[in-house]
Amino acid sequence: MATTVLTALGHDWEGRMVEVVGQLPGVTVGRRCVDLADLLAAASAGLGDVALVSADLRGLDRDALAHLRAAGVAVVGAGPDGQEAPERHLRQLGIERYVHVGTPREDLVDVLTSAAVTGAPFAGGEQETWPGEDPPTAPIVPVTEATPDPQEPPARGRIIAVWGPTGAPGRSTLAVNLASELAALGRPVVLVDLDTYGAAVAQLLSVLDEAPGIAAAARASELGTLDLPALARLAVEVSPRFRVVTGIPTPSRWPEVRAAAVEQIIELCRSLAPFVVLDCGFGIEDDEELSYDTTAPRRNATTLTALAEADELLLVGAADPVGLQRMVRAVQAVGQVASPTPRPVVNRLRAGSVGPDPRRRVAESMERFAGLEDITFLPDDQASVDAAVLAGHTLAEAAPGSPLRAAIAGLAADLLGVAAPSAPARPRRRLLRRA
Repeated sequence: MATTVLTALGHDWEGRMVEVVGQLPGVTVGRRCVDLADLLAAASAGLGDVALVSADLRGLDRDALAHLRAAGVAVVGAGPDGQEAPERHLRQLGIERYVHVGTPREDLVDVLTSAAVTGAPFAGGEQETWPGEDPPTAPIVPVTEATPDPQEPPARGRIIAVWGPTGAPGRSTLAVNLASELAALGRPVVLVDLDTYGAAVAQLLSVLDEAPGIAAAARASELGTLDLPALARLAVEVSPRFRVVTGIPTPSRWPEVRAAAVEQIIELCRSLAPFVVLDCGFGIEDDEELSYDTTAPRRNATTLTALAEADELLLVGAADPVGLQRMVRAVQAVGQVASPTPRPVVNRLRAGSVGPDPRRRVAESMERFAGLEDITFLPDDQASVDAAVLAGHTLAEAAPGSPLRAAIAGLAADLLGVAAPSAPARPRRRLLRRA
């Protein structure tokens, strides 16, 4: 069966490339697209197997490549000659295969037909490579400090998603302080605010309003200019070993953060630190009005991507009748999307909301109605939380002796597989403050 190629190339050399491709055995040119919109329409209509695109195609970005992938069309980069700059740009967008007019016929046939059969991998952008070795395919959990072996590839960071239902059960509070405690235990960590409904990490950590954060990272990803050094510049260091990628400043800017860009940002964060904490928004439902249109942006796609990329999922619920009911339903909802097995965290545990012996009551209810066991309980300590939020500090800075801080430190130690410190140390003051 012939491989059908869709072309969207620079006008001055498109004819030569089409002539070369059209003469290849087992390959036909299905459509010569005049622009990106024409290419996306042809791909959605199922008119081709492979899209041949050039670096000067107006509007080509990571989101457009994701739409082509969703339509089942592999993407191969092309150029008039072997120039390095166009090829580098396309590879930074995630296009792994590249050909030019002078590529030998045998190689052209092999690239186009293999792309059609296997599909072009949608990479997360340029990654660090290790001589003679392939990148590891599974996350490596750094649980102890050791002298690195120069013969081994660097470990990929572990992704911890913090998610929970609507109603402000304490997702951001847990995400911020969990990242702080991981850093206090000597593990470099990156905290990424992916909440498209109410980003709060910058406010909680007193980060400058001018910090560009996730919006700038997503924009650079779409344009193919985001790499590890660029992300490191956007991830501000608020204290030793603790970096933060702040969220969108206003909820109305959620269309700027697309799923394909988030996927690359998370992948790059794996190389930036051994641990990556994702503060996720509550929404994981599909937008029914947009479900027919695969090219329309989806507000919940950011959270869905985070859950799919995570290695560990902390499901946060509030310890009151309404919060627990929402948590039960959240267990059912998250089980229908791509995500790790949730680890339940019940926040604000107190007898006043659930009755005497609250730990036993909540544990029995969660096991009966949601099948949840091994629940992590966080005590209600509103005074310490209020003091931390008012100062723009973590609990470790504002209330180092807080029982809530001790519980989160224990959770961090458990995630690392180490013993919890009996008296967690107070971290050094942050490096960046809000003006």
